[in-house]
Amino acid sequence: MRTAWAAEATGPAPGSALPAETVRALERSGFVYVSPLRGDGRESTCHGEVWYAWLDGSVVLNTATDTWKARSLKRGLARARIWVGDYGPWKRMLSRNEEFRKGPSFDARASFVKDDALIDRLLDVYDRKYPGEIDAWRGRMRDGYFSGSRAVIRYTPL
Repeated sequence: MRTAWAAEATGPAPGSALPAETVRALERSGFVYVSPLRGDGRESTCHGEVWYAWLDGSVVLNTATDTWKARSLKRGLARARIWVGDYGPWKRMLSRNEEFRKGPSFDARASFVKDDALIDRLLDVYDRKYPGEIDAWRGRMRDGYFSGSRAVIRYTPL
């Protein structure tokens, strides 16, 4: 289920140069699409729409540690490209959906964050943002964070 919602206004990070249109999209959108960037700056072949929160001027998400987002960061690929908006699933049955490229985008620095207060804030946003789906995921996300099978990743605009 794809939903529209209104976020708490957390604004851009101090010194952030994101355009106002991008910040507004981050405060309203249900999804971002993330692509790790290789050492030479090229996008990885993996893209995907994900739940997120716009907190303290960064995109914050919870993901399993075996996903490509977490694996690429573990391998030292700490840059990513983020697109904002809901353009449908990236991977369809036999093709890839590139519609997300129409949305506002920016490059970001990725980092793992181990902060119990941040996981609480993230899940609070998910409660408001994804009310139809979060009940099936909250426990897995929280328990996985504490067990180490899931991680919180922060994408800070460059």
